[in-house]
Amino acid sequence: MGYHYEEPPRATARQWLGLVLLVLPMIAVASDLTVLFFALPSLTQDLQPSAGQALWIVHVYGFLIAGFLLVAGRVGDRIGPRRLLLMGSAVFGALSLVAAMSTSAAMLIGARAALGVAGATLMPSLLSLLRTMFADPDQRRLAIAVVFSSFTVGGAIGPLLGGALLEFFWWGSVFLLNVPPMLLLVILGTALLPEREVRNRAPIELRSVILSVAGMLALVYGLQGLVTRQESGSGSGWTYLVAVVAGAGALALFLRRQGRLAEPVFDLGLLRNTRVGAALLVLLLTGVAGVGTFYLFTQHLQLVVGLSALHAGLWTLPFIVLNILGAMLAPRLARWMMPLTAVAGGLTVAALGALLLALTATPDAPLLAQVAGIATVGLGMGPAMALLSDLIVSSAPESKAGSAAAAQEVSGELGSAMGIAAAGALALVMYRTYLTGRVPPHTPPEAAEAARGSAHEGFLAGREWAATAPELPGLIREATVAGLQAYAGFAAVMIAIVAAGVTVVRVRTSRPSVPADDPAPAVGSVPADGPAPAVGSVPADGPAPAVGSVPADGPAPAVGSVPADGSAPADGPVSVGNSAPAVVTGAAARASRPASPVAVASEVSVASELTPTRDES
Repeated sequence: MGYHYEEPPRATARQWLGLVLLVLPMIAVASDLTVLFFALPSLTQDLQPSAGQALWIVHVYGFLIAGFLLVAGRVGDRIGPRRLLLMGSAVFGALSLVAAMSTSAAMLIGARAALGVAGATLMPSLLSLLRTMFADPDQRRLAIAVVFSSFTVGGAIGPLLGGALLEFFWWGSVFLLNVPPMLLLVILGTALLPEREVRNRAPIELRSVILSVAGMLALVYGLQGLVTRQESGSGSGWTYLVAVVAGAGALALFLRRQGRLAEPVFDLGLLRNTRVGAALLVLLLTGVAGVGTFYLFTQHLQLVVGLSALHAGLWTLPFIVLNILGAMLAPRLARWMMPLTAVAGGLTVAALGALLLALTATPDAPLLAQVAGIATVGLGMGPAMALLSDLIVSSAPESKAGSAAAAQEVSGELGSAMGIAAAGALALVMYRTYLTGRVPPHTPPEAAEAARGSAHEGFLAGREWAATAPELPGLIREATVAGLQAYAGFAAVMIAIVAAGVTVVRVRTSRPSVPADDPAPAVGSVPADGPAPAVGSVPADGPAPAVGSVPADGPAPAVGSVPADGSAPADGPVSVGNSAPAVVTGAAARASRPASPVAVASEVSVASELTPTRDES
């Protein structure tokens, strides 16, 4: 009598309709990050905020999202991601109405801050639900790619929508855009979205929450403040440096406390999981390189090329389109090759794009060549980020999927903030270094001093003193280009190193480790003297087992063991808890049998992970 491995259930129309519903909050959250870019002048004229209040109106939303992500992920694991998503959506829609009707700058700042807290509840819940809705790995990867693409689209169309609405309505209309999709999600959510049954009902410790929120707020505030100061060239940076140090210290205390608590807000075991920890690190480093390069490129388009904000935004569309295309190709790439191979390949493409940008970003080079470089970066990052996100969400225990999704979002937020800060710092150093000894002697002292402040001040000085110092504008352009070239080159090297690291992990985890005196059995085989096989395994005297079958009481065959048909091994191990992977051989299986993976299947979703080798990463 033979047994057959059962494929994970495929998603039905209900799940796909639910995915469409989940795209709505992702677009709303992303567009709210950028929708005020064009609305700020109109808003300023009406509410008369101070310079400091105007900055808080723009940035407080992103600060609070970053600050509450870890806490929101843990709350979702406790009460259920669907419940948290629907509650957060209802609050987000109501607060959007409050923001639209604000009568003072302080009221709008408060509404934007509360919107940030509500927005933080949406993203971890959404990603956690995708694991519940899509058990099939290929479909799950496609769903994650769709969600990530919707976030990119939301951020891109935010300024365009804001500008279009302001042609006909008042500034508050940009917030009213969020109300219909949130209302639709609340109404249809219970019918189309399943609730996750596995929960982590442990209490949430208040002190850990305070340390987490305070640390993230201070760190992101300090990093963005340093960028603002670098752009303006005025004010003291010590306040922001102190904020960065204080934030990092608070987060260190938070992590130390989590290691001592029996029921932590964030389980450090997720970081000790090789698959999750490594993927989070790759996301962070790639964000530092990619986002920093994109940030400097947008400045380059406006300052060096001389485009308006709107036209500069249009020239970034190739990056956005190819980034989305790359993400949507991720599931197909994972079918053609091992997922880690696809990640390494995508990062290699991104590194080549950054190198192309570094070589072509000169004042006289064709703009199309520079756009081709940054667009290639987007094309490579698309599949890499989508597949890494799937790896993080699918590798964590189901009861902690929300926390894993939150950790992924935090990694992305920190990578973006650190990338922008690092890019601004390196560009400023290169800018001032380039000007040293090159400013013409006849340049008025006031113009020379202003030019050395920052690129923004330099371009203003160049226009103001063009008649007296005609060489100054060209020199400022060259100095600004030097910063972009240096950071793009740095990004190319960093991404290439990360790609090499992923390749090394791919090779090491796929190498079979079989004792010389005990040949490897076919995947899924059971020792002749073992117990009765479970579904998917084959009796000792039965026909050749199907690849992917699992013994009843033995451990799951380690990824990297040699299949009977000689097919290529999978990319990496499947971690059950924190145990080390093992190769199931006849002697080893009889000598010592660990606890059956079936016993912990409900917590770690072994069934969804032990799919045929094409799904292993």
